[in-house]
Amino acid sequence: MIPHAIARRLLPVLTATLLAFPALAQDDPLPSWNDGPTKSAIVDFVDAVTTEGSADYVAAAERIATFDNDGTLWVEQPVYTQLVFAFDRVKALAPDHPEWATTEPFKSVLAGDVAGVVATGHEGVAAIIGATHAGMSTADFETIVTDWLATARHPKFDRAYTTLVYQPMLELLAYLRANEFKTFIVSGGGIEFMRPWTEEVYGIPPEQVVGSSIKTRFEMVDGKPVLMRLAEVDFIDDKDGKPVGINSHIGRRPIAAFGNSAGDTQMLQWTGAGEGRRLMMLVLHDDAEREYAYGPADGLPDSSVGTFPQATMDEAEASGWHIISMKDDWTSVFPPAQ
Repeated sequence: MIPHAIARRLLPVLTATLLAFPALAQDDPLPSWNDGPTKSAIVDFVDAVTTEGSADYVAAAERIATFDNDGTLWVEQPVYTQLVFAFDRVKALAPDHPEWATTEPFKSVLAGDVAGVVATGHEGVAAIIGATHAGMSTADFETIVTDWLATARHPKFDRAYTTLVYQPMLELLAYLRANEFKTFIVSGGGIEFMRPWTEEVYGIPPEQVVGSSIKTRFEMVDGKPVLMRLAEVDFIDDKDGKPVGINSHIGRRPIAAFGNSAGDTQMLQWTGAGEGRRLMMLVLHDDAEREYAYGPADGLPDSSVGTFPQATMDEAEASGWHIISMKDDWTSVFPPAQ
């Protein structure tokens, strides 16, 4: 901490510096966003809803912004990160389950056959989640997730997954919070998979994370109370589940919502149906060089991960939702590698 006497002496110098160089006092809050309609839409919206006396003014308590996670805040290709975690857990637990060598979907996981896992459908994925995410306390699961994230590396970028977050979205989160927005994650991913790290990575505390969940049960273990994770689905926070999750966890309708796939459609619909000025945006992954390219734009392949069909693009255009082009709107994608 700077002593008060020194601070008093530095203040005139700092003030003179800022007056001499106005840009230092008015830094661009979104430096990784190219100037253009998308960036302008964000800034104009924030200015409108935070300016007292404006017809669009929104009280700070009602400034709620929701963000999908996979593909909106961090990389989701070639497979959702939580599935990579689950696959690695299957491999780690396999010595205790020799039957998995001949039982689907575990056989395909152990063989590295993603197509084989996909062929088992929702039931197969549910079996993997049940085997790798349940049968332990919430505290033990948090430790397992944290330890995995500390060592796991993305196959394309050879970086920790928590460093493969989108720099422009980090700036957007900070910009909104600087303007008294409360930012929430509303994701189809597991709520307890995200909560151990979202505050450090995004500045979003665990109580502002909404996600899918499995059931938990209170138990006494060795004389201590614990919450045990059960192999039963409690809530799926995807598609039409997202507005339900928002209502249940947040209790206010967002005035801004950000996603990247058809699974976010209902969240944006719910946000846009409220009164007053609203902002809805979808990230389009159209940058194969710096990240991945998939979606409805001309020449982009479809993807079963982060599905963004033409119907979603059509609804976005008809509803006035903004499309964020990763290629055209972002000067950088990821923070610099450490």
